Amino acid sequence: MNIVLEFFLVTFKVLWAFVLSGAKWFIRPKDKSVAGQVCLITGAGSGLGRLFALEFARRRAQLVLWDINSQSNEETADMVRKIYRDLQAEDSTRRTTNSTEEEVLPCSNLQVYTYTCDVGKRESVYTTSERVRKEVGDIYLLLNNAGVVSGHHLLECPDELIERTMMVNCHAHFWTAKAFLPKMMEMNHGHIVTVASSLGLFSTAGVEDYCASKFGAVGFHESLSHELKAADKDGIKTTLVCPYLVDTGMFRGCRIRKEIEPFLPPLKPDYCVKQAMRAILTDQPMICTPRLMYIVTCMKSILPFEAVVCMYRFLGADKCMYPFIAQRKQATNNNEAKNGI
Repeated sequence: MNIVLEFFLVTFKVLWAFVLSGAKWFIRPKDKSVAGQVCLITGAGSGLGRLFALEFARRRAQLVLWDINSQSNEETADMVRKIYRDLQAEDSTRRTTNSTEEEVLPCSNLQVYTYTCDVGKRESVYTTSERVRKEVGDIYLLLNNAGVVSGHHLLECPDELIERTMMVNCHAHFWTAKAFLPKMMEMNHGHIVTVASSLGLFSTAGVEDYCASKFGAVGFHESLSHELKAADKDGIKTTLVCPYLVDTGMFRGCRIRKEIEPFLPPLKPDYCVKQAMRAILTDQPMICTPRLMYIVTCMKSILPFEAVVCMYRFLGADKCMYPFIAQRKQATNNNEAKNGI
């Protein structure tokens, strides 16, 4: 094709993409069904991972839960089983009360599987994924959610904690993808969700290891999305989740300027997960919560660095992690004193 004609065609496609994207603000796409599909969630024992598990259970998905803490993982599984029982009771009631034939998605065969897995260790990921393939079957949706934070300034952070943060928050995404993506590509069917962070789009002081790991997760996800497009695997969807500070206790003590905080408070975990679920079920490629994060990311990309620094200082975002780090340090000192170290 003539390059001039191709240029105009590409321009039209770009503009049309803007139109379709804008239309979704007014006409919400229909949620896809995940009923009966096998969904694997890492870090399912607490926080956002647990809430994601409960949301998928309500939509009758079959769940595979990974966590390093077997006890908390089983607690999540018990919550999922209760949801399954409630759905089964609703189905029974609906069948007896409805005189007309109504299609009811069966949930009697739904199960939840739990696996103790340290995603920060490659061998653990590969061994556990092989068990999943043998005991459960093929995975439709892979949700990489597991994450850690060291809570130390760079020069005070042990090398082992830096490596641990990078392994869990970033490298684990490579290993889980290598474990489950081949079958997805063979079937041209699947969905990969990366739970990253707004700190994977812009950074702040005091959490260099965490920011680096989340930037890495974002870069991995974007490159993988392009690779799937280049391979014409349009049946495999990807969703990148980048929330602002979520009130799960992971960054307890983090504070921005007190005059600004009422307008930008930490996100409620339930709200964050519901927004992410909406994006996942409509095959939205990326979701930033709140929407202000899109603007911040854009401004960071176009403004001079000194201008960004001025904005950070005005918002109190330049040292927002310092109270959190101080609390972590105090807690560590208290534990050492208690143990007589």
